[in-house]
Amino acid sequence: MSPEEKTLDYTAGEMMTVTAARALVNGMTCFVGIGLPSEAANLARLTHAPDVVLIYESGTLQTKPDVLPLSIGDGELCESALTTVSVPEMFRYWLQGGKVDVGFLGTAQIDRFANLNTTLIGDYQAPKVRLPGGGGAPEIATNAGEVFITLKHSPRAFVRDVDFITTLGFGRDGKGRDGVPSIGQGPTRVISDLCVMKPDSATKELTVVSLHPGVTRADVVEATGWAIRFADELEITPAPRGEELEILRGLKARTERAHAGQ
Repeated sequence: MSPEEKTLDYTAGEMMTVTAARALVNGMTCFVGIGLPSEAANLARLTHAPDVVLIYESGTLQTKPDVLPLSIGDGELCESALTTVSVPEMFRYWLQGGKVDVGFLGTAQIDRFANLNTTLIGDYQAPKVRLPGGGGAPEIATNAGEVFITLKHSPRAFVRDVDFITTLGFGRDGKGRDGVPSIGQGPTRVISDLCVMKPDSATKELTVVSLHPGVTRADVVEATGWAIRFADELEITPAPRGEELEILRGLKARTERAHAGQ
């Protein structure tokens, strides 16, 4: 790393997006969720993984948007795609057919066994908040080869037990995928603005494997709603490079201008 890169200024959000983008490998086929996953996936496409194949739920294949979409129905996705297929074909042939390497998802809540909640907060019969629902996330988590999850770290988001399992991680006891045929690996990494987590190979409980620069164990403990565990050999996540930050900031600036009608 050059001296210039060591002194770069970046936000925790940029650190999270760059780290999530680096999880994608050139040539992967990725089913992309809207929001933070879309931001990371497109950064990967614009940097180290130009041949990553991005798929969105609306049926757009090999999408190359110039700005980030507001929803799966954003015209930018269709206009920049290699082709667009029907939603039933997208799920039945591409996803359930085993042609998606990784699903990239966001969420409102995640628990220690990587179960995701995008349905409601509180009691099911009298919820405090109604959330958008699962969309295609349950099917993505079931059929994609593996799942990456990215979200900002806080006790409200990282809870011991999600209020509702919208999308299966490893169930309430870590055994929700045991003995289930024809199912993907499930979540293989969770990337937040503080750290990177992976499921323990035996228990499937999320374990911190890497801390972002400047983040302490105490920071993660304070922001997590359960007694979080740390790997014996804890790594430090590589900091963003200048090129990655420049491209990410350019992408976000273009997106902001486009959505403002400029």
